[in-house]
Amino acid sequence: MTNQGAAYGEEEGEDEALAFGYYDEDDFDAFTDADGDCDCEQGVLGFRDPFSSEVKPRILLMGLRRSGKSSIQKVVFHKMSPNETLFLESTNKICREDVSNSSFVSFQIWDFPGQIDFFDPTFDYEMIFRGTGALIFVIDSQDDYVEALSRLHLTVTRAYKVNPDINFEVFIHKVDGLSDDHKIEKQRDIHKRANDDLADAGLERIHLSFYLTSIYDHSIFEAFSKVVQKLIPQLPTLENLLNIFISNSGIEKAFLFDVVSKIYIATDSSPVDMQTYELCCDMIDVVIDISCIYGLSGDEAGSPYDKESMAIIHLNNTTVMYLKEVTKFLALVCFLREESFERKGLIDYNFHCFKKAIEEVFDVRLKVQRSRKLLSQRRWSKQAVPNGTHSQHH
Repeated sequence: MTNQGAAYGEEEGEDEALAFGYYDEDDFDAFTDADGDCDCEQGVLGFRDPFSSEVKPRILLMGLRRSGKSSIQKVVFHKMSPNETLFLESTNKICREDVSNSSFVSFQIWDFPGQIDFFDPTFDYEMIFRGTGALIFVIDSQDDYVEALSRLHLTVTRAYKVNPDINFEVFIHKVDGLSDDHKIEKQRDIHKRANDDLADAGLERIHLSFYLTSIYDHSIFEAFSKVVQKLIPQLPTLENLLNIFISNSGIEKAFLFDVVSKIYIATDSSPVDMQTYELCCDMIDVVIDISCIYGLSGDEAGSPYDKESMAIIHLNNTTVMYLKEVTKFLALVCFLREESFERKGLIDYNFHCFKKAIEEVFDVRLKVQRSRKLLSQRRWSKQAVPNGTHSQHH
C-alpha cells in the first residue's frame, strides 16, 4: 500500500506549480452579480466588466430563434425540468449570466437572440468575440437548417477574424425525436455543408466540433462537459492525476464531476461510455436528494453536499460505484469490480493523495488569481481617475 501511494505522490510536486484557472472563492463578490440572476440588457455596454475578460472564460450561445439556446442553459445550470422549458419565452435581448456562485466551473454564458444583426453599427461584435473562449452555435435538427448554416458561417467567420483562438462548437439539437440512423445522417450532412462553406471561403483552418444533443437525456451535459474541458488549461494535469489514481487502485473508470451542473471536469484516458456517464449523473442526483431529505435537520442551513459526503452503490453486474467528496463543488465518481473494492483501504489512501494533489494545485492557482485580480483592479482604478485629479496634487 505504501509503495503504491508513494508512486502516486511523486506527481504532486510536479503539479503543484500549475494553476487551475476556474474556482476562486475570494473573487465571487468582484465578478458575480449580486443576486446571481441572469443579467439581461438591450445592448452590450453593461457587459464591460473590467475584470471579466482577464479571469473568466466567456461562452456564447448563438443560433436562430427557437433553436433551444435558453432551454439548454436552464436545464444544465438551473436544474429546470426539460418539460418546463416549453413555457420559456423567446429571447429578445442579450442575456449574460455568471456561472460561479454555486458551481466549480466559473465562466460567463451569453445567450444571444436569434435576430442579432452583425452588420448593425451599434453591435460591437469585436468586443464580444475578443473575450470569448467558446462559441456554441445551436442548430435545430428538426427544422430546415439551410438558414442556420448560413448564419453559422457568418458568425464563425466574423468571430475568427477577431479571435482565432475561439473554440467553435456546433450543437445539433433536439435529436430526441430522430432515429439513430437519422441522427447520423443529419450530423454527416450538417458537418459536410458547414465545412464545405468554410473551404469555399478559404478558411479550412477553422475547426468545428459537432455534437448531437437533447435536453431530454444526458447528451447535453456530456456535450457541455467537452466544451468546458477545452477551457481548462490544466486538463492534461487532471487526467494524469486520475490515470495514476486508477492504475494504483484497481479502478476501471473515474470521473471528476462538478456536482451542481453534472459536468465532468476531467476523466482518465480511457474512452467515455454514455451509459457510464448517465449512471454517474444519476448517482449524484441520488446523493443530493437523499442528503436533502435525511442529511440536514430542520433548522440547519447547510449544504446537502459537504466533506462528509460519500456513497457506495453495488450494481447487479458485480460493479461498484464509489463517490467521494473532493471539494465542496467537486466529486470523484469511480467504477470498479467488487473484488477490487475489497481493498477499500488502499483506495481511500490513494484518494487522500489524489485530493491532496488537487488541493495543492488549487492553492497555487488561487495565488495566481489573486495577483491577477489585484493587477486588474489597479489598472481599472488608474483608468477611472477623473481628469484633473493629478493636477490637484501639484
